[in-house]
Amino acid sequence: MALADQLKRIFDADREMRAAEGALLRKKRSDELVALLAAATREALSMDDRSEATMRLERLADLCAQVPGPEMTDALISILDDEEPRVRVAAGEALRDVGFERYAEVARGIERALERGEAGPAMSELPWVLAEIAEPSALPLIRRFLAHPNADVIAASIEALSQLHEPDAVADLQRFVDDTRVVTIEDFEDETKTTLGELAREALIELGADETP
Repeated sequence: MALADQLKRIFDADREMRAAEGALLRKKRSDELVALLAAATREALSMDDRSEATMRLERLADLCAQVPGPEMTDALISILDDEEPRVRVAAGEALRDVGFERYAEVARGIERALERGEAGPAMSELPWVLAEIAEPSALPLIRRFLAHPNADVIAASIEALSQLHEPDAVADLQRFVDDTRVVTIEDFEDETKTTLGELAREALIELGADETP
């Protein structure tokens, strides 16, 4: 097949996908569509074919974000719990976009995840989502992550508080300055080891605060 024909096929497929998505989302307030997307998310998360699962989950993150309701927020958080970084990026960006438009839905979804005692990768991503949206209730919600039993979740919460630049977070950070638990910090493709105490001290410097209460 000629290159020009291959390019045309891409344009045609993209046009067809946009038309199909538009038709699907015309029913975005229907219980049937909510149930369909929730079931499709569960199916994709359970697939052994990781390439197919990744493709589906990235698309589902975009679709779920466009459909209002608690079931879709829960679906996005479950997608955020996937092990594939690309999928987590898609879900995190989708949750952030929903949060800018319908923050209460995202906040309540995060509260439900905390109440269920979730412990997967999503719990290290959600504090960042809250910090990026930066609504007034972000601080009390991130504080709840500081009580999580997983040190990596606490580390993400400390870094999110640093990004939030909220003076009221100083006392929360000071609690961890002597914490020697070792955590892994991911920076793109690099990973570094540090302690919660070191992270807390760095965050306090960012806030221009003293390490001691």
